[in-house]
Amino acid sequence: MTVPLTRLSPAFLPLYALAYAGGVIAYTPFLMLVLPARVTELAGGDDVRWLGYIVFAGALSASLAGVASGWLSDVTRRRHTWVAAGLAATVLLQLAIVWCDTVMVLLWLVVAWQIALNLMLTPLIAWAGDVVPDDRKGLLGGLLSLAPPLGALSAMLLPEAAAQGLAGRTATIAAMTLVLVLPLLLFARSKPFPDADRSTRQSAAIARAASVVQRVWLARLLMQLSGAALAAYLYFWLRSLDPMMDDAAKMLLYATGLGLSVGAALLLGRWSDRHGRPFLALALTALVAAAGLLVMALAGTPATAKLAYLAFVTANAAFLALHASQTLRILPDAASRGLGIGLFNLTNTAPSLIMPWIAITMVPDFGYASLFLVLALLALAAALLLLSLPHDA
Repeated sequence: MTVPLTRLSPAFLPLYALAYAGGVIAYTPFLMLVLPARVTELAGGDDVRWLGYIVFAGALSASLAGVASGWLSDVTRRRHTWVAAGLAATVLLQLAIVWCDTVMVLLWLVVAWQIALNLMLTPLIAWAGDVVPDDRKGLLGGLLSLAPPLGALSAMLLPEAAAQGLAGRTATIAAMTLVLVLPLLLFARSKPFPDADRSTRQSAAIARAASVVQRVWLARLLMQLSGAALAAYLYFWLRSLDPMMDDAAKMLLYATGLGLSVGAALLLGRWSDRHGRPFLALALTALVAAAGLLVMALAGTPATAKLAYLAFVTANAAFLALHASQTLRILPDAASRGLGIGLFNLTNTAPSLIMPWIAITMVPDFGYASLFLVLALLALAAALLLLSLPHDA
């Protein structure tokens, strides 16, 4: 039995939040654990170089696939179909990793897998834009904040490599993904695709909307740069800060921040729904992230630096979850919403191409404090961009 969504069904938001988490689980443990281990098996001592090639090729294909899949879901007006096709292809390609016998074959499989993954994720996000009204998008953002902690938890639920091997681990990821995404596909249907009506729009209004979209896009890119830089260099920074801190303690600190971000995103999301100030909530999280980075740069003790990092992780994760839902507010035209989502998703992959050069320039000569100061300025710029938006953006 399906649930018609001409009006938003009460079941849609929880089903959607689970499906979105399933999409995150599809790639988090795979990229964190399974792929690096497989690269080492195939490339041996040359694994670091080959992993770099594979990650770069995957990021490039993901960028292009996100735009293309969003456009396809706009043109065909069938988000549901593309999500289902992307889910099937993602799972099958992930399971096929066991048959890769050379590292070059693995590279091309990851490229195909990234295309399939974005074939699922971009229409999935656009689907929410079709059916979730603006006064529920804050709540939607809060629910989306559950996905990163669940993605991290899923990595800890994988069987030991020695026990079941590669096949067992990929099968576990596939099963978790299917269990979370299939209920949305089976029990929910979106309302008919609305037709875009541009004839009544004035040119000034269109130009104003374009300005809003540009500022919101740039704000996300700036925050993603901050998060990507810390994710890449967190291990080395914590090692320099506290040499006695083991890997379990590092992961616990990060997981605690992700956990706190869920509560923060839910509270801020509901507040923004009630008061109609979605971008003020985003600006506040960006300001807290900037403050955390500033304290990290100036902290005199490891304890202070760790607390500041915790504040940054909480604020950054809440920002990204709320931003994902509020982006739908400024992409009101369903005929081009998928393409818009694909272009916004470039902010997820572009930092991987930009961030290394920032870190290489700053850290060797000036230390981590200088890097954190630069990242704090980026987060502050994101906050100012969002504060500059009109209240009715």
